[in-house]
Amino acid sequence: MRSWRIDLAGGLRRLRDAVYPGVCSLCGEGAGGGACLCRGCADSLPGLGEHHCATCGEVFDGEPAPGFSCPNCRDQDFAFDFARPALRRSDGALELVHALKYGRRLELGRELAALALRAFDDPRLDAARDGCWPLVPVPLHRSRRRWRHFNQAEEIARPLARLTGLPVSLALRRVRRTTAQTRLTRHERQRNLRGAFRVVPGREPAAGAVLVDDVFTTGSTAHECARVLRRAGAQNVVVVTVMRG
Repeated sequence: MRSWRIDLAGGLRRLRDAVYPGVCSLCGEGAGGGACLCRGCADSLPGLGEHHCATCGEVFDGEPAPGFSCPNCRDQDFAFDFARPALRRSDGALELVHALKYGRRLELGRELAALALRAFDDPRLDAARDGCWPLVPVPLHRSRRRWRHFNQAEEIARPLARLTGLPVSLALRRVRRTTAQTRLTRHERQRNLRGAFRVVPGREPAAGAVLVDDVFTTGSTAHECARVLRRAGAQNVVVVTVMRG
């Protein structure tokens, strides 16, 4: 016998869809289910495919050898094990990320989380799921958070936790405000971020942690976060983002 709660939930969903039919943020067509991204547009966003850097997710033509690391990563001693973006850079993916981050479209957090879930198809993340490693969103400085009113990494991490069954841990705090990194080189970014993060006392990870952010670009932020987490006791740190920048 079906539970009355299931019947009620189904009725509420049908009512919601009738009153607030979902509209796709990319094509403007109906999305259904109160969604902000239709299935067609979601499926059209390009994933990494098989030919990408094993360290940072940069996509390459041809067929690199298994475990291939790109020239940008070979000389880097990252504190994280690897970064796994779910999507390659595209106009559609960038539009969604910017709509959340700068347009304050918080409802897109669950859509971006569903896209980020694709990263967990990578078997290297099985250890994180089996070990129930916490999802640790990259934090904002309190001044930036006051201005924005939210942290986009948290808005992605919380629905991603429901999809993966992994807990969310706000284990990191940004203790120093840094200058904008857009025009800085990788070396300048790493120097700019040095000492910007601390682990919150009592939230030190043990076996491992999954850093969550919207975009992976040079890896400087992820590296500094992972370095701090490792110093606090994390044995493994991996990175999951929606998109490769």
